[in-house]
Amino acid sequence: MQVKDISRARSAELYEKAKTYFPGGVNSPVRAFKSVYGTPLFIEKGDGSHIWDADGNEFIDFCCSWGPLILGHNHAAVREKVTEVMQKGMSFGAPTALENELAELILGNNKFIQKIRFVSSGTEAVMSAIRLARGYTKRDKILKFEGCYHGHSDSLLVKAGSGLVTFGETSSAGVPKAFADETIVVSLNDKKALQEAFDEFRGQIAAVIIEPVPANNGLLLQTQDYLNYLRQICTDNGTMLIFDEVISGFRVGFEGAAAYYGIQPDIITYGKIIGGGLPVGAYGASAQVMDHVSPVGSVYQAGTLSGNPVAMAAGIAQLSELLKPGFYDDLHAKTAGFVKDIQDFVAERAYQFKVFTIGSIFWFAFTDKETITTAEDIDPASMAKFKEMHRELINRGIYLGPSGYEVGFISAAHTQADLETTKTAIFDSLDIVFGK
Repeated sequence: MQVKDISRARSAELYEKAKTYFPGGVNSPVRAFKSVYGTPLFIEKGDGSHIWDADGNEFIDFCCSWGPLILGHNHAAVREKVTEVMQKGMSFGAPTALENELAELILGNNKFIQKIRFVSSGTEAVMSAIRLARGYTKRDKILKFEGCYHGHSDSLLVKAGSGLVTFGETSSAGVPKAFADETIVVSLNDKKALQEAFDEFRGQIAAVIIEPVPANNGLLLQTQDYLNYLRQICTDNGTMLIFDEVISGFRVGFEGAAAYYGIQPDIITYGKIIGGGLPVGAYGASAQVMDHVSPVGSVYQAGTLSGNPVAMAAGIAQLSELLKPGFYDDLHAKTAGFVKDIQDFVAERAYQFKVFTIGSIFWFAFTDKETITTAEDIDPASMAKFKEMHRELINRGIYLGPSGYEVGFISAAHTQADLETTKTAIFDSLDIVFGK
């Protein structure tokens, strides 16, 4: 296939200017491309499964704004609904019927939550869920898992996944020791460590928070047995189980990982996918738990832009598409075929390379391990190979997230032609990486 050293002149110019305005030239660290080749691509537009950068280069996009664009970029139904609503006003700081409509779409098709509260980001959703769990249980400690990322609130930036690991860090500076002391961290898929933590802090743990599909530090798929054990130990200790479904929610199915694994968490958090990629998040639980939130309960949480009409409109349009018959069957079948063809190629070549997948999420790992379930299973040295692969793919018009710790996503907009082109690019790139 055609290979070219793409022009980055305009992106480089914009990046130099951006560095005078923003720390590191970006408004979110991974965008700096520091772990690949250091000059980020400045994106100008997206349509369907493709994006174009400031130099006019076109790419097939598997980042999908880090997951929420499950319909692809600039989907007509989302765009038209947002345009219609924007003409009436973009923010009121007051209730609108659109909030009810989106809530009805979610709650009417999700048996795992009975009430929901909209916020403005996944970080805010998780932060609020933690506060709710603490208020509900009247306990302070939170248990999380190494390598799981739950946004950038202070209590959870401890051994927190890809964003930090990409830069060689495990935890963030600026987190008060007193906050960190209330956060217990254990390894994933380790029943003994989990039991020891509950034994040491008996009666003190308000909540355990987990990505049921850990997808912020590779794709660390957990076993059904381990998640069942986690649910039971929380129940036995009066501890709330929070599923952080900011990535997996509406990706592995409309009801997310809770339905996939058949496990009832106490609280679930969601991210931008419920708003078509616009700034929005949510947390939900049983009516009994949610009624502890202000103004009916004593757990305070508020936000001027919570439930803003533009994000609600985008969410209504996007989720309505997801509820159409066969949507997930088609998307997951497309992903499974894509992954299988890559796996078959790799097996034939005997490359130390694996593709892990669930739903329409995939992760490329330079490893010979059949399973990777913990952050410790990932070899940092393998990131050099990902860097080389990423460069080759970019030069072939394929856009992945700029870190080997990040997952990729397939959208409904990806065509079979897109996937065939991408597979050819991947095969050629792997041959180069492995010296064939």
